[in-house]
Amino acid sequence: MRTTTLGTSGVRVTELGFGAAGIGNLYRPVTDEAAVAAVDAAWDAGIRVFDTAPHYGLGLSERRLGAALRGRPRGTYTVSTKVGRLLVPQETDGDDLANGFAVPATHHRVWDFSADGVLRSLEASLERLGLDRVDIVLLHDPDDHAERALGEAYPALERLRGEGVVGAIGVGMNQTALLARFLRETDVDAVLLAGRYTLLEQQGLAEVLPEAAARGRSVLVGGVFNSGLLTDPRPSATYDYAPVPEPVLARALRLKAVTERHGVPLRAAALRFPFGHPAVASVLTGARSAHEVHDTVALLRRSVPTAVWDDLRAEGLLPAEAPVPLPTKESS
Repeated sequence: MRTTTLGTSGVRVTELGFGAAGIGNLYRPVTDEAAVAAVDAAWDAGIRVFDTAPHYGLGLSERRLGAALRGRPRGTYTVSTKVGRLLVPQETDGDDLANGFAVPATHHRVWDFSADGVLRSLEASLERLGLDRVDIVLLHDPDDHAERALGEAYPALERLRGEGVVGAIGVGMNQTALLARFLRETDVDAVLLAGRYTLLEQQGLAEVLPEAAARGRSVLVGGVFNSGLLTDPRPSATYDYAPVPEPVLARALRLKAVTERHGVPLRAAALRFPFGHPAVASVLTGARSAHEVHDTVALLRRSVPTAVWDDLRAEGLLPAEAPVPLPTKESS
C-alpha cells in the first residue's frame, strides 16, 4: 500500500487508514474478538495508520486498539489520537448512546483545550493504549473553543512536537472554516477533514485543500461515505449522523445512477475520489469487523474510469475544478 509523509514531519501514513471509532462500539456493540480481527485484517492488508480518540467509546477504542497492536514492532505503524475532551469518572447505570456509543456511561466528557488539559488527555490516552508514545495528536472538534484551542492547546502540542514527544500535530473537524484558519495561523503538519470532501460535497475545496497544498501541509480525509449514505442511499440512511434530508438523498441517488451506469459501485467511486487532490495523504475509513476491512480494501483496488468523473461533471454533480484520480490498474 502506498505511503506518504505528513507535511514535513517525517511521520509516514498509508493511503488507507483504519478509523477506530467502530471498535469503540459506535452505534452498536462489537466484541473484543471482532475488534482484534478488524485490526488484524487491516494489518494484513498493509494498513499502517490507526486513528482513535478518547471520545470513541469513552476510551474503549483506545484500549482495544492498543491491545490489538501489542506485540507488533512499534516502529512499523503510526497511531493517531486526539485531545480536547477529558474523561471524568462517574457513577451511573446508564449508557452512552446519546453520544453515539453503546458502552456503559462510566465517564462523562469535559471539554478542555487548556495546555494542562492537553497533557492530561495525552497521558491518559497513552495509558489506555499501552504505548509510550503516539505519532500524531490532533485537536478534536474545537468548534466552540477556537480561541482557547489556538491560544493554549495548539502551543502545547507545538512544544510536545519540539521536544520529540509526538511526531506530528494537527486538528480534526467536520467543518472547514476553522481548519483553514489553523492552516493559515499555525504550523500544524496535517488536518483531518471529516465529511466535507466527499463525492457528495466538496466544501474543503474552497479553502482547506488549497491552503494545505500551498503550505506543504497534509490532509487526512474522513467520512468519505457521509455517515453511510454513500454506501447505500435509501430513505433510512444517515447523513452527518442524522436522518438524511430528502434533497441530499436525491443527490446521492443521482451519484449512484451515474457510477453504476459504468459498472462502478458508488462506494468505490466515493472511496477513490479524495485521492485526486495532491494534498490528501490518507483516507481514514471506519471498520468494526474483518469483513468490513476486506470490503474496503477491495473497493480501494477498484479502478474508476475517467468516464465516471466526466459524466458526474456533465450532470452537475461534480464541480469542474475538483481534481479526480487517474484510473489505476486493478489488483487482487
